[in-house]
Amino acid sequence: MSTKGLRTRQEIVGASLQLFSVKGYFNTSISDILQATGLTKGGLYGHFGSKDDIWHATYEEAVKIWKKIVLRDARSISDPIIRIQKTLENDLEVYLGGNVFEGGCFFLNMLVELSGQSNSKSSQIMDGMLGFSQLLRKWLIEADEKQMLKSDVKIDEISNFILIALCGCAALYTASKNIIFVKTTVNQCINYIEEMRK
Repeated sequence: MSTKGLRTRQEIVGASLQLFSVKGYFNTSISDILQATGLTKGGLYGHFGSKDDIWHATYEEAVKIWKKIVLRDARSISDPIIRIQKTLENDLEVYLGGNVFEGGCFFLNMLVELSGQSNSKSSQIMDGMLGFSQLLRKWLIEADEKQMLKSDVKIDEISNFILIALCGCAALYTASKNIIFVKTTVNQCINYIEEMRK
């Protein structure tokens, strides 16, 4: 594909990401995407065979954007507890609170809309969210192996609870745009994690 073709494809994905985030998948029409990109139907379908194909490309792009933001400066931190805290700060303050997508958290919005409507898409999103919970679990196991955690810490419950807290914050912040939900969740999650230390 030519450089111009790659650029056009990226423009379609970028515009569709914002549209899906704000309007949802089902309420976004091909006409909306054409209007946002300035393309003709032929130009659009030269890059994607269907709206479904566009959604899958936008999902992959959303994952790349999320990982770049949320894992920034985190993986290099040797203390796994501080690594988790940095990741949570990035997720809530920079990704969600930074309004990367106009409609809030792309993944939560899509999961709510697509559950019961598209099992394949909602399963893909859930797999990604559970994968994040597993990453947190891996880091908690690392902390436990380094004898940094109290003996009664329930790693599986904690990693799942953090995911639940992030999703709850994303829903409330998206609905209100009140940054207090972000700040409160960050502070409470960090305090919660710190209490696990020996």
